Amino acid sequence: MTNIPNILTIGRVALVAPFVALFYVPGDVAAWAIFGVFALAAATDFFDGWLARRLDQTSEFGRILDPIADKLIVAAALIMLAVRYDAPVIPVVAILCRELLISGLREGLAGRLSLPVSRLGKWKTASQMTAIALLLVAPAWLSLAEPLGQAGEALLWLAAALSWLSAGFYLRAVARQWAVS
Repeated sequence: MTNIPNILTIGRVALVAPFVALFYVPGDVAAWAIFGVFALAAATDFFDGWLARRLDQTSEFGRILDPIADKLIVAAALIMLAVRYDAPVIPVVAILCRELLISGLREGLAGRLSLPVSRLGKWKTASQMTAIALLLVAPAWLSLAEPLGQAGEALLWLAAALSWLSAGFYLRAVARQWAVS
C-alpha cells in the first residue's frame, strides 16, 4: 500500500477538501489556486497509473482507490462549477450519472466479468478534464474569460456525449459477456 502510485492516489483524495474550500475564497488568486489544485490532481491521475505499470507496482488497493479518487475530484469540480460558476447543469448531471452507473457496474461485476477501460473512455476523460480546467481558470483570466468559458462549456457537452457513448459500449460489452457466461 505504501508505494509511490498509491501515495499519489491517496494524495488526490486528500486534495478534494482544499479544492472545494478554495471555491469560497474570493479573488483571482483563489481561482488560480483552484485551477492549480485541480491540475495537480489531474497530473497525479496520470502519473499514479503510469508509475504503477512502469515500476510494476500495481496493487488491489490502487485498482480500487484510483477510480474512486478520480470520481471524487471530478464530481467535486463539476458540482462546484455548477453551483459557483453557473456551468451548464445538464452535462454535469449527465456525466455524474454515467460515472455512478459505470462505477456501480464495475463494482457489481468485480471478479465475474471484465470491463476494461476503452480508448473512448480515455477521450471522455481527456475532454472532461480539459473542460473542467478551462472552466476553472476562465474567471481568473479576465481578458480571455469569455472564450475560455465557452470552450470549457463546449468541451463539457462533448464530455457528456462521450460519457454516454462509452457507457453504451460498456453496457453492450457486459451484455455480450453475460450472454456467453
